[in-house]
Formats: sequence, structure tokens, C-alpha cells
Amino acid sequence: MEIKVLKKLMAAQEADAEISRKFFSDMNVAAVNMMSSPGSGKTALLEKTLEALGGEIGAAVVEGDILTTLDAERLARFGIQTAQINTGPFGGDCHLEAAWVRSAAEQLNLSRVDLLFVENVGNLVCPAEFNLGVDANVVLISVTEGEDKPAKYPIMFRSCDLCVVSKIDLLPALDFDMELLEKNIRAANPGLRVMKLSAKTGEGVGEWLDWLRGMSASKKQKI
Repeated sequence: MEIKVLKKLMAAQEADAEISRKFFSDMNVAAVNMMSSPGSGKTALLEKTLEALGGEIGAAVVEGDILTTLDAERLARFGIQTAQINTGPFGGDCHLEAAWVRSAAEQLNLSRVDLLFVENVGNLVCPAEFNLGVDANVVLISVTEGEDKPAKYPIMFRSCDLCVVSKIDLLPALDFDMELLEKNIRAANPGLRVMKLSAKTGEGVGEWLDWLRGMSASKKQKI
């Protein structure tokens, strides 16, 4: 009985994801789901991204967290549209779901948005299991987390289109084996693209911005 219920729930999730995929496509919005463990630097990278783009691409953010609006407040200075999802009132789920993200996105004026960032709840397990119907899934892993995360949480790395290794400015102070990390990433997902960057210094951010420009360009221009 439990297996049947689980299958029914996951089927409903996939159906919601397809609705969201069509919704984003109809709105000509490229949606990017950003996932990581807490503290890997998702918000810092978004700050650097919005600063560097400077309005070049119409961007908006759906912020996911269990409680608080702290991350959304950090992004408010860029004058972009944001929508907050707090899962605390609904049991404190450690992930976002497609219907929630779509509902939040519907609060935004998407006619002015080309690129929608979804900053998922910080967690390396649950978010990977819920299809949001986005155009791309991105996982961040900071060099402070160690090289073993792809081996411990392979489903996250298997479900993503891009892996961003963040906080590389800290490498001189750490005993960190980048080759081992990349080996573990390839073991989890041999085809996963890997970028290395520092939101603090800007090193490697250009490659990230070019990838985002490509994501945005893949959508038709709004009329």
C-alpha cells in the first residue's frame, strides 16, 4: 500500500512539473533551479550574477527557505522581482515543489523576465527528488564541504545539468583535492559539466554568465 501511495504522489509531482514546463515555455522564460547544501554560496553567486549582468537580461528570483526572507532581502538591492516561498508553515519541507514554484512565479510580471532563478531550500537530498519543470538544474558545491559529497549524495549530481564548484578563492587555505572531487562527480554523472568560480573575487564567473546568456537566448524573444 505504501509503495502504491508513493508512486501516486510522485506521478502527481511529475504531472505538476510538466504543467510548469509548459508554463515557462509559454512565457518564454528560462527557469534555472539552483540547489546545494546550506552555505554553499547560492545567494552570493546570485548577487554577483545580478551585479555583473546589470539589467542585460531581465531576471527574477523565486526564493525558497524554511523560514525567513533573509536571502530575498539580500537580492532586493538589485531592484529585481522576487517571490518568497517559506515551507515552515507547511511542515518545514526541505525542498520546493513544482506547483509551489509555479504559483510563486505567477505573482511576478513575467513579461519582463527572461531568466528566472529558483533558489531551492539548502539540502543535498530532497530537492533532487522533486522535478520543478525547469529548463536546467544546477548544483553548487563549495570547496569547504570536502570532496566526498558527490559520492555521498549521487542523486543530486545525477539530476543536474551543471555543477558549480564555489568559493575557489579559499583553496590556498584548505587541504582540498580538486582532482578527487572531479573524479567523484564523474562517477556520479559522467556527462555533468563542471565550472569552478569564486563569487567573491569574480574568478570563473564569466563562464557562468555565458552559460546563463545561452540559457536565455534559447528562449524566443518576447513580443
